Amino acid sequence: MAELLFEIGSEELPARFVVPALSELERLFTEQCAQVSLTHGAIRTFGTPRRLALAVSQVLERTPDVTKEVLGPSVRAAFDAAGKPTKPAEKFAESVKLPVDQLLRLTTPKGEYVGARVEEKGKRALELLPGILDGCVRKLIFPKSMRWGDVELAFGRPLHWIVALLDGEVVPVTYADVRSGRVTRGHRFLAPGPITLERPQDYEAKLEAAQVIVSIPKRRQLVVDRVRAAATKAQGQLREDDELVDQVTNLVELPCPVVGTFEARHLELPPEVLVSEMKSHQRYFSLQGADGKILPKFIAVSNTPVRDEALSVRGYERVLRARLSDGRFFFDEDRRTKLVERVTRLHRRTWVATLGNMAEKTDRIRSLALSLAQLTSRGSKGTLERAATLCKADLETGMVGEFPELQGVMGREYARHDGEPEDVSLAVFEHYLPRNAQDTLPTRDDGAILGLADRFDSIVGLFSIGKKPTGAKDDFQQRRQCLAIINLTLSKGYRYSLAAVIDEASRLFEAKLAELKKKDSAPVKPQVLDFFRGRLENLWREQHRADLVDAVLAAGFDDLVQAQKRLEALSHAAGRPDFSQLAATFKRVGNIVEKQAKDVAPGPVVAALLTDPAEQALDAELRRVKAEALPAARRDDYGAAMVAIVAIKPAVDTFFDKVMVMDKEPAVRENRVRLLMEIGAVFGTVADFSKIQAES
Repeated sequence: MAELLFEIGSEELPARFVVPALSELERLFTEQCAQVSLTHGAIRTFGTPRRLALAVSQVLERTPDVTKEVLGPSVRAAFDAAGKPTKPAEKFAESVKLPVDQLLRLTTPKGEYVGARVEEKGKRALELLPGILDGCVRKLIFPKSMRWGDVELAFGRPLHWIVALLDGEVVPVTYADVRSGRVTRGHRFLAPGPITLERPQDYEAKLEAAQVIVSIPKRRQLVVDRVRAAATKAQGQLREDDELVDQVTNLVELPCPVVGTFEARHLELPPEVLVSEMKSHQRYFSLQGADGKILPKFIAVSNTPVRDEALSVRGYERVLRARLSDGRFFFDEDRRTKLVERVTRLHRRTWVATLGNMAEKTDRIRSLALSLAQLTSRGSKGTLERAATLCKADLETGMVGEFPELQGVMGREYARHDGEPEDVSLAVFEHYLPRNAQDTLPTRDDGAILGLADRFDSIVGLFSIGKKPTGAKDDFQQRRQCLAIINLTLSKGYRYSLAAVIDEASRLFEAKLAELKKKDSAPVKPQVLDFFRGRLENLWREQHRADLVDAVLAAGFDDLVQAQKRLEALSHAAGRPDFSQLAATFKRVGNIVEKQAKDVAPGPVVAALLTDPAEQALDAELRRVKAEALPAARRDDYGAAMVAIVAIKPAVDTFFDKVMVMDKEPAVRENRVRLLMEIGAVFGTVADFSKIQAES
């Protein structure tokens, strides 16, 4: 077994490129090794702005010899009527380097063929790795790539070096104008000279000695520790921000924080403005006091320790001063015009070219929000109407024009400044929540319902003109909006019909689509429902068995809260030691119903046709179970419903043991199928048991 080190050195990559590129590099390496049967052990990834690297343990030094059966032409084509070999047989024998009389006759599902057992000698890792590593570099894709010099190949940034070592031996790899070797580089300023690596195991330690922390987790922890220490020294508390930590980690090779200050007068700006200015534009960390209020201080992380820290800090402060002055100017100017006066300007702001402007979207949001409030019996009609009117008005402010990430925040602040009720101001802000998976949820119903209406409007509208996510492409972030709808609905316990809301959202687009004479070729509602189903599958499969999720969704998910309750009850039941046998019994019922129901007219079970004691007992047990399970389901107590349903198993098993469902008498047969159909309907209040993986 050998150790492999593969490092690609380049100009500084954008921070957002590093982690995805390393993940893709590891995937490409693993896949290409598997294709040539080159096994290996654990892979460690290393990355900084100037390098992407893999360290691979236990690389097989030589792949094993393999004996394969190779098929040639059919026996009929290989030999003539006299049994003499034909040209196809001779050519095949030549290709496998065997005399014709040593070819085998192999029986296959398609008939008898001639064949041969061919031994393929294994190959040394040093023979295979050049092609594997070359493929890794060539297939690595970046959001944006660059070419350099007179080479035609591209990479995320121009390459400077490649290290490829298998134990102590260089693996030859060439990409563009760069050839692999054993020489890497240290910190650009602190240790710019070449560093020769004798073996892969020296990599991390030698680079650390050259002021480069190549381990991303280690460098990230160093960023956190040093920034927190700097905050304590500055008599402040760090505003925790994992996203910013991740960005800064991949902006530097050696984190060196410094503390700066800004003018206290800027504290009059909303805290989100200050944080956004520091984070989004400068990658500075914000500090706060024990009371949670922003302090006029920040922490910037440099890639290099500086001799004159005061000079460095002045540079950071000068850049931030200009940004905060711009923010202060926009803030003061914006407040000269009331937010409501900006609403009429939304007519000139396009939402989606074929779907009209933001004023039209605002009107639809208002209508849909009021419908949702009625369906859920939550939210205030007056607050929703006013908040819907104002919810997009801050798009017409200078502050949001300069800092788009402050949508909603500035709407709230300007609404407060204008004297709008606090419920309205808060709803304007909270209808954007959650903005991502880690974000907080709205604290009040008005903002949550307004946010649901906004997202439903976007998804249904975009689907109606054929703009739906495909593969990795999701230009309008519809997957994120769908997940936000699901999370809001479930966390708030909102009860409404998903299909009804989609219908109402579609109705609000009818006039626009008719005006444009634009309609997607496929009905919108089934597409949107299928889209929601996909998001629910992804979300719920993280916590529940995939077959249980499929079973619950197959039984319906129009009421998202109800569907989740059914899934939780089914998952709890799946913890029973006898669940597999239970599911097998229920699945058998489902399979018979699925096959026979189309040939059986709907109707009640006829008691007079139940002649066998086992079917009579099952019918009686079914009545008892229905009396318990259906009321429990109606009150959303699916745990109790499952307990009642499970109790029918012995009677079902006895029925299958004693009774022939497919009786030769049509009336008896159909009556027994109807009995099973009734049982299946009771099961269906929780899930479609035919979807569950169960023992037969």
